[in-house]
Amino acid sequence: MGTLKAILLYFILYQTWKIAADEEEWKSATATYVKETSGSIIVEGACGYGDLHRATYGKYSAGLSSMLFNRGSTCGVCFEVRCVDHILWCLQGSPSVILTATDFCSPNYGLSSEYGGWCNFPKEHFEMSEAAFAEIAEKKADIVPVQHRRVKCDRRGGLRFTVSGNFHFYQVLISNVGLDGEVIAVKVKGSRTAWIPMARNWGQNWQSNINLVGQPLSFEVTTSSRRTLTSYNVAPANWQFGQIFEGKQF
Repeated sequence: MGTLKAILLYFILYQTWKIAADEEEWKSATATYVKETSGSIIVEGACGYGDLHRATYGKYSAGLSSMLFNRGSTCGVCFEVRCVDHILWCLQGSPSVILTATDFCSPNYGLSSEYGGWCNFPKEHFEMSEAAFAEIAEKKADIVPVQHRRVKCDRRGGLRFTVSGNFHFYQVLISNVGLDGEVIAVKVKGSRTAWIPMARNWGQNWQSNINLVGQPLSFEVTTSSRRTLTSYNVAPANWQFGQIFEGKQF
């Protein structure tokens, strides 16, 4: 009986530790919004996702200041954001939204970081869509204080691989990444090659100078939590540049 109690206690403590480890502490930042008739911030951006509605991120997208953007490695990461400490602008109860990092909010050192230069280093700032901002604060506000924390990304479907380039330059955009969302390494394999490490070009675009035309393609993706997922033969031998293929999901 003593052994059984010890096992149960260990299991409870482990689950408590695991939940605590999965949830980050809240951190302070600020947020503004960009008016867009489509409901999303932009249709292009520093992460390379293109049309954010097609990329499934839609209105729940955000541009990040350089402190958060981390030169593009944060692209695809999910943040929970809530408005705090402003009785006039924050909605009652401080509701939160889950945002995906899809763009870079450029600094403006010609303006004070307290007014206009909100994305100046080292400030942490979120540039949200108007629709998402309205879920946490009054739209009359120019800027609101927020708290944020990284959370797991809940995605529908598998990882998406958008192929571009030419016979001498092969590039793949990786999107719809679940769990931590942050891709830190990618490998590609043709039917006539070994696994080839790819280099980050910009955002979540990864490149290789190997000619892979005419070969079925497999991908190995590693996230910041050191989890690796392999999707075999995602693209058939007759794949074309500009096509999108779907693999497994974390």
